[in-house]
Amino acid sequence: MEPIHAAVVGTGNIAGLHAEALRRLGDEVRLVGAVDTDAGRLSAFCDRYDVPARHPDLASLLAKERPELVHVCTPPGSHHELALGCLRAGVNVLVEKPPTLNLGELDELAEAERRHGAALATVFQHRFGSGALRLRAMLDAGVLGRPLLAVCHTTWFRPQSYFDVEWRGRWATEGGGPTMGHGIHQMDLLCAVLGDWTEVSALARRQARRSETEDLSMAQVSFANGAVASVVNSLVSVREESYLRFDFERATVELTHLYGYGDDDWRITPAPEYAEQVLAAWRTGPAGVRSSHQAQFAEVLRSLRGGTPPPVTSAEARRTMRLVAGVYASAFTRRPVRPDELGADSPFYRRMQGDGPRW
Repeated sequence: MEPIHAAVVGTGNIAGLHAEALRRLGDEVRLVGAVDTDAGRLSAFCDRYDVPARHPDLASLLAKERPELVHVCTPPGSHHELALGCLRAGVNVLVEKPPTLNLGELDELAEAERRHGAALATVFQHRFGSGALRLRAMLDAGVLGRPLLAVCHTTWFRPQSYFDVEWRGRWATEGGGPTMGHGIHQMDLLCAVLGDWTEVSALARRQARRSETEDLSMAQVSFANGAVASVVNSLVSVREESYLRFDFERATVELTHLYGYGDDDWRITPAPEYAEQVLAAWRTGPAGVRSSHQAQFAEVLRSLRGGTPPPVTSAEARRTMRLVAGVYASAFTRRPVRPDELGADSPFYRRMQGDGPRW
């Protein structure tokens, strides 16, 4: 079976994670080219990962290498333009989170998918660890009962020097603070488990950092299945932690990690009357796969070979992005917000900050 030809646009730190993950997938994929405006950084990346072709821009890469999949690893402000260029050329694209700076841009990419027959996927790797797969399988099978309550806390720490980087902490280039750029991973897993959300009430603050965007947000989210969730996103928390908790009728399932989890990071506490059934399902579920780029990339390649949309699809990513927009809309209008209020006529459709935060 011929390897899928892939390329990388942007050769900074995150591109190294992509290249390492692709290398571990062996003969399934071949990295045929890379793009960066910084010639020295591009050269160092290509030398390290044995990438044969080096290009100064996307157009050159697409014309000369004709990859089947392009990984976009640039800062968020350039995601939309680069992904759109790939899709218009009929090339599948895998973009780092957040896929775009706003819902309007994401909808433009979805339209380009339909027009040009290529696919967009977003990197949300926490969906693909075996712990998340086990939880979803148990929920779908009815073993856990109805979801009731969830906690989704991303309490991380970044010093002021982090925000002083030119493109960070700015609406025009990053699209938001920890709600958009950090907690979005946990929020995506929350949505992957609980499904569609129906209302959010939130606040956002600049509590300790000098930036345009928030450095923390808090939200209460209601879901269509009746569950409610507490969501916290912070970059001012000295003891860092990513924590998700799902309280079902028959068990509590918890995940504590930082930037990626393994099986040992999950805990399950069954209700006494369901202990035997719940624990049996937990022990026999998927195991042994960390929530890594490699886990998601393997599924992306499998989908491309099978002719199905690669995960996470634009529609799935949009549900998470709309929750992010809802958090900002509620925080800055100071009222609860429903998904149907975030359409094209909303100020939060084209700008996550809407008409601007009232700090």
